[in-house]
Amino acid sequence: MSTVIKTQNLTMKFGDIVAVDNISLEIEAGEIFGFLGPNGSGKTTTIRMMTGRIRPTSGRVETLGFEQPSFRAKLYPRIGVVTDKQSFYERLSARENLAIFAGLHQVKMSRVDELLERFELTDSANKKVKGFSLGMRQKLLLARAFLGKPDLLFLDEPTRGLDPNSARILRNMIRAENDRGCTIFLTTHYMDEADQLCNRVGLIAQGKLAALDQPSVLKDRLSKPQVFLQWKGGNGTLEERTFDMNNPSDMANLADKIKMEEVTKLQRHTPTLEEVFLQLTGAALHGEES
Repeated sequence: MSTVIKTQNLTMKFGDIVAVDNISLEIEAGEIFGFLGPNGSGKTTTIRMMTGRIRPTSGRVETLGFEQPSFRAKLYPRIGVVTDKQSFYERLSARENLAIFAGLHQVKMSRVDELLERFELTDSANKKVKGFSLGMRQKLLLARAFLGKPDLLFLDEPTRGLDPNSARILRNMIRAENDRGCTIFLTTHYMDEADQLCNRVGLIAQGKLAALDQPSVLKDRLSKPQVFLQWKGGNGTLEERTFDMNNPSDMANLADKIKMEEVTKLQRHTPTLEEVFLQLTGAALHGEES
């Protein structure tokens, strides 16, 4: 496989603040790569450097074979970007907004109508965008990014403002775009979302890359031998507990519970990506984005 994105010691400073700190990674063609971390960890800043919107303080970034900082004219026709900022022609309709970009990408209007339907915007296609809700704006932004069937998609917190059904539609579309060969760079602090979608993930905290691997490998690496038990208590209510298999007292208690109680669920406890992230970084999952 060919390398689609390559960074070497990528660093971005804003005055005394180090937003991205010496990050080196390679993204291969056809991957769905998750760049995961709390708000303020440097995810958005990294995308801005990868797409040529800002120049790094130091280090190198290469995207689709083009190196910063002179690659934007060659790069932009081949990528789709969902940024943290929603910008539209407010006095135009949703369909008119997409039609402008369809012309730039030499895309037929049938593609515009297809995306309006897939993102459930058909009924609002001829309404002015200035009256759209946050969720509707986010769906229109996503439709615009998917419009030209890009080789590479940058999705920065793409489910921001979406209801659960719209988020499900987006995840299905991400998989469909990936199936046709599109490489996807996804930033999110929703670890479950990344676990469902990503081939590999990089965990970032305070601008530093804390870990890089497949989600299953990261979870296995930090997994402790634990067993989750659920049983019916004396008053019929469900009770539950996780037992440490390395702790003799816990194992004795587990054996007693299994012998004495009506067990409803018994399974090995597998850590979530969020638990892995917290173990590796100790970072909270909220704050201002940088």
